[in-house]
Amino acid sequence: MIACASIAAAVFLSLWMALAWWVQRETGKSGWIDTLWSYGIGIAGVSLALLVPLAAGNEISSRQWLAAALCAVWSGRLGTHILARTLSGGDDPRYAQLKKEWKKGAQARLFWFLQIQALCGFVLALAVFVAAQNPLPGLRIIDWIGAALLIFAIAGEGIADRQLKAFVAEKKNKGKVADTGLWSYSRHPNYFFEWLGWFAYALIAFNASGSYWWWPLTLLAPAMMYWLLVHASGIPPLEEHMLRTRGAKFRSYQRRVNAFFPGPRNGPSAPKRKAKRK
Repeated sequence: MIACASIAAAVFLSLWMALAWWVQRETGKSGWIDTLWSYGIGIAGVSLALLVPLAAGNEISSRQWLAAALCAVWSGRLGTHILARTLSGGDDPRYAQLKKEWKKGAQARLFWFLQIQALCGFVLALAVFVAAQNPLPGLRIIDWIGAALLIFAIAGEGIADRQLKAFVAEKKNKGKVADTGLWSYSRHPNYFFEWLGWFAYALIAFNASGSYWWWPLTLLAPAMMYWLLVHASGIPPLEEHMLRTRGAKFRSYQRRVNAFFPGPRNGPSAPKRKAKRK
């Protein structure tokens, strides 16, 4: 049952990202890619959490409901945020740059690139699945800690997104770099909170009895998200875009603020400490 469900989820995500490729090609807006990716993971994660026990003739447990609900909230919040941005704006600068670099073969290469994203989405949906199927009865304190962690991460990402949107909406900030609120402690606070939230499923899946050897698979989700956001499709292409469009302003921002993990500011704009009298 588990193997069949996993294969079905992988096939669904592959077809779903093929749909995302077709939509972005027809509309000219590559923001649809991340919109549908977010919704697709939500559909796959919720389906794996709830439909597998039903197909096996079992009642849905409280942990399965919890994992499904958390996945649905995450997917709905992120997907809707990117959807609103896509409908109101132009092409995503990261994908626009890729298509520019790939030239005539851009659409063909983008199709296969999105299939890799489908595979990444499967890893995330699998984390939801493994957490949901933890056989321990009832909900433990660690399950609630996991739920609180994901809600905290979703809230943090939402705050970062709203702060950036408010900054960009101010006409006086045109051509400037967002350096307020959470963006003064991390150059990509939304990415940080996105990564942090995936540890929730590892907490929910944790099983020290030794009878559920699947649970460590959930750690693949935050590990993969860190690699994607910090080293692949997240920070590198976005910062290249910012350097092209903001130049010295963004280089100064890079010197002052950490790239990923929130921390104290560096450089001349950092708070000065008073020298101790001898």
